[in-house]
Amino acid sequence: MTPTSSTIFPTPLGWIAIAANEHGITQCSLPEPSLEQAAQTIADIPNSDDDTNNPHIAQAKDLLTRYCRGEEVNLDDIAIDDSAWTLYTQRARAACRSIPRGETRTYGWLAQQASGNPNSARAAGRAMATNPVPIIIPCHRVIASNGGLQGFGGSVGLPLKQQLLQLEASAA
Repeated sequence: MTPTSSTIFPTPLGWIAIAANEHGITQCSLPEPSLEQAAQTIADIPNSDDDTNNPHIAQAKDLLTRYCRGEEVNLDDIAIDDSAWTLYTQRARAACRSIPRGETRTYGWLAQQASGNPNSARAAGRAMATNPVPIIIPCHRVIASNGGLQGFGGSVGLPLKQQLLQLEASAA
């Protein structure tokens, strides 16, 4: 489904852009150093800047801001519109969303949860690399089998992944 509204807002970790339709959040940027960098995520979507326009945006904005302050919030309460995703991608991202705050899992674990086959770790990695709603689906909690941090988007990259994991560990 096509997003119908969006907003960009500052958090303690950087600017976040979110877009939604009537079913839920469709896109979310990682915290970015500038409003312009966050805006690139949702460049083609009307920016309403009116949280009352879409209740999904209002809720996500509140919870993501509190999350970035280090508060323990339940991001699972945020509705996501996953209707355009493949079944495997839906399963992989649902499994990722089940990883508890302050914990990590490997791409192999994620693949096992999504397909029953831990050898499909590359497919699980692709589902995380193309995650349109990072933090809400906490792809930063997925790590390499050797325990190393691997693959993370946004303009900040792996340092942000490390920062998010530290933020969660200190709040856990």
